[in-house]
Amino acid sequence: MLYDLPLEELKKYTPDRNEPADFDSFWADTLADARSHALAATFEPYDAGLATLDVFDATFAGFGGQPIKAWFLAPHDPTSSPFFKDGKLPCLVEYIGYGGGRGRPTDWLLPPSSGHAHLVMDVRGQGSNWRAGETPDPEAAEQARAGWYPGFCTRGILDPETYYYRRLMTDAVRAVEAARAHPLVDPARVAVTGGSQGGGQALAVAGLVPDLLLAMPDVPFMCHWRRATEITDGDPYQEVVRYCKIHRDQTDRVFRTLSYHDGLNFAARAKAPALFSVGLMDFICPPSTVFAAFNHYAAPKAIEIYPYNGHEGGESMHTELKMKRLAKAVGR
Repeated sequence: MLYDLPLEELKKYTPDRNEPADFDSFWADTLADARSHALAATFEPYDAGLATLDVFDATFAGFGGQPIKAWFLAPHDPTSSPFFKDGKLPCLVEYIGYGGGRGRPTDWLLPPSSGHAHLVMDVRGQGSNWRAGETPDPEAAEQARAGWYPGFCTRGILDPETYYYRRLMTDAVRAVEAARAHPLVDPARVAVTGGSQGGGQALAVAGLVPDLLLAMPDVPFMCHWRRATEITDGDPYQEVVRYCKIHRDQTDRVFRTLSYHDGLNFAARAKAPALFSVGLMDFICPPSTVFAAFNHYAAPKAIEIYPYNGHEGGESMHTELKMKRLAKAVGR
């Protein structure tokens, strides 16, 4: 059912942002620390049985220099791509939804079949829910001693320095840098996308990387945390609710940490054009939280609205729109 604000109100919904005074320095220091470690991006050929595409098992250094896995796919004959220019291809960097991992190369055939390079970042500590992953989260064992509600949203949540999503968003930025390190990729034509948690990562990267070509966050998670925890009973936001239900005296600390990881604050810093999507019956990422990020987005933007869809959003129909938008952005 339509449970959130009416559409006309959603289109205008621009709530105040809860932004810490040191937001920019926090992320500048975080990324500087990550970049103090060599990126060490490697691309090992991988036989996935595909005749028209090349596949590489990629690894790069993410948060704390810790190794992050990825897939990198590209047309076997790059010159056949309509986007091939000066020996380079555009690249779409993709992030994964909550609980999933990078899966298998055959899960990611559309962008490279359309003529783009494609880097798919694995998710540290995830990948055992609906698509397999292979990247551990070395920090998790230490944080387990402090306790968290099962899931990922409350790991290290009492301090922005130790919060799980600090690591994941840093990995996401480094994934763009890894894509740009591949000799086939045109660094000036790199776009980011993802759905749900992946959409939240794409939004974070849009706010942290100033020279992206395009951002395409779908039904993004990690936006307007406070409102989300107040209006939906859906997970993963309910992980935060359940944590606060037990740790009644820590609520202020929890939402202080979340303010450093809120899509609204990243959106306000974005410089790349964006294509959002939202489902108006989405009980996982409430429509008002998506519109809050969209309305705060500082660069040229558009949003596709799916009135009778939930968290699945526009699915393959929207994927077609994204591929057309990407083709336009890379100069077809």
